[in-house]
Amino acid sequence: MIDKAAILDAFHFRHACKTFDPDKSVSDADFRFILETGRLSPSSFGLEPWRFLVIQDKALREKLLAVTWGAKGQFPTASHVVAILVRKDDMIAGSDFTLGFMREVQHHPEEVIARRTAVLRQFQEGDFNLDSVRARFDWSCRQAYIALANMMTAAAMIGIDSCPIEGFNQAGADAILAEAGHLEGGRFGLAVMVAFGYRINPQPAKTRQNLDQVVRWA
Repeated sequence: MIDKAAILDAFHFRHACKTFDPDKSVSDADFRFILETGRLSPSSFGLEPWRFLVIQDKALREKLLAVTWGAKGQFPTASHVVAILVRKDDMIAGSDFTLGFMREVQHHPEEVIARRTAVLRQFQEGDFNLDSVRARFDWSCRQAYIALANMMTAAAMIGIDSCPIEGFNQAGADAILAEAGHLEGGRFGLAVMVAFGYRINPQPAKTRQNLDQVVRWA
């Protein structure tokens, strides 16, 4: 097992890197490792609503930069940028996507698919009131942040810096990605972005509340 101190060291090492060293690139092997930790992340009902769009096209980054106020230093200098896209109405219980996913990825028999679909429908329509496109999109986005956190932590554990980016105009970013053909006619939307690379400036002091301030026992 991994030493606990080494894990905590990685959490202390990780920070939202605002500017990367433009002369240093993350190796293909290391970046595939980071993506793999995103792929292996948990999701609600195991339905993996995400798609990881790796944006290495400088022209596309430049277009997105016009509507992404939170990446002025990151987009021009990062080794890799990932836009985490999430599905919208594909995630409705009984959709072609969810039924196909249960058959082809999860390999459930039809009777199990019927039961799981009924539970998913109750969850969406009754338990969480996911009764609008926006509500379902937000549900998918919450899951995307699990993959986001896992990729950033994995990167930190091998000495690679990152910065999550949600400082963007959503409609503007979606329009740019749609024009570039990445949203499949509106089936996907942009949840969050993340940049990876190597820091060029010293890490600022990490500030957090004490454990006693954020933990309650019941």
